[in-house]
Amino acid sequence: MQRFLSIKWIALYCAIFFLLMWIFSIFWSVEPELFEPAELAQQQAQLNNEKVVPGYTMTSTLIVVTESLLNKSGGYLSNDVLPPSVLMDDMPSWEFGVLEMTRDLALAMRKDLSRSQSQSIENSFLTKAQPLFNNNHLDWILPSAESRYQEGIDNLYLYRKSLSDISQGQGQFYARADNLRDWLKQVEKRLGSLSQRLSASVGQDRLDTSLAGDAQATQSTPTAKNLVDKTSWWKLDDTFYEARGASWALLHFLKAVEADFADVLEKKNAGISLQQIVRELEATQEPIWSPVILNGSGFGLLANHSLVMANYISRANAALIELSELLNQG
Repeated sequence: MQRFLSIKWIALYCAIFFLLMWIFSIFWSVEPELFEPAELAQQQAQLNNEKVVPGYTMTSTLIVVTESLLNKSGGYLSNDVLPPSVLMDDMPSWEFGVLEMTRDLALAMRKDLSRSQSQSIENSFLTKAQPLFNNNHLDWILPSAESRYQEGIDNLYLYRKSLSDISQGQGQFYARADNLRDWLKQVEKRLGSLSQRLSASVGQDRLDTSLAGDAQATQSTPTAKNLVDKTSWWKLDDTFYEARGASWALLHFLKAVEADFADVLEKKNAGISLQQIVRELEATQEPIWSPVILNGSGFGLLANHSLVMANYISRANAALIELSELLNQG
């Protein structure tokens, strides 16, 4: 026994342990593959003997995207308190980006997409599902974040079933241009924030434009006219993977929009604009060949992955703003 407790053997045990942890961390860092929402909705409908109606594809996509957080390689990692996941930050950041987009769409479905007018009654399934996705993503003591999110998914399944069940008449999804535009306006703000944080990887001197465009506008506390915006060196890779996760989720949601809002997009001649946004977001999912996220100084010797990601997201956001304007036109 003393032989196997020598310094040599203890060092060997530690080396094997850390090697296994490193292998697990690599395996658990594999991102879920892309899928086609329209094809998935058709498969789900055939499997459950349901009919693909407006809203079925988007609801199915929201379900699969959220389930990916729980069932991907390694499962849900954000709230783990044991190694190796407690030492990982890239995949938890990716999960948070997906979760933020999921929360925005769940709220839009509850407030707008499932209601005809402001005086209409909220759908009971979405009323239960949406708050569950807003639980703290770091909770691990019962009830854990995973259990809450799974409960929200279960209610989404019930809502999707009610959409194609004519006998119930309770589940509704209104594929209207104004409903779609309301959700896209929220997405614009989300992408704008991500783009700004990514661009700040090299530091920016910018002017305060908070009150621009309104001579009578005021704010609670004064701020300097010249602002220095720079993302912390410790948060650069976290911001990158959060943006990558958000883009992954949004890419699928917009493909679902192509199916559920096909008539609206055709009437507004906005289909090509949506396809361009999808193409920009697809570029954010290209394989990362570097073992680490590099953030060189602008035109310096090293690559700047954050600025490349910011470029794609900014272009997608600009196209998204144009799409919103098209939907607002008669």
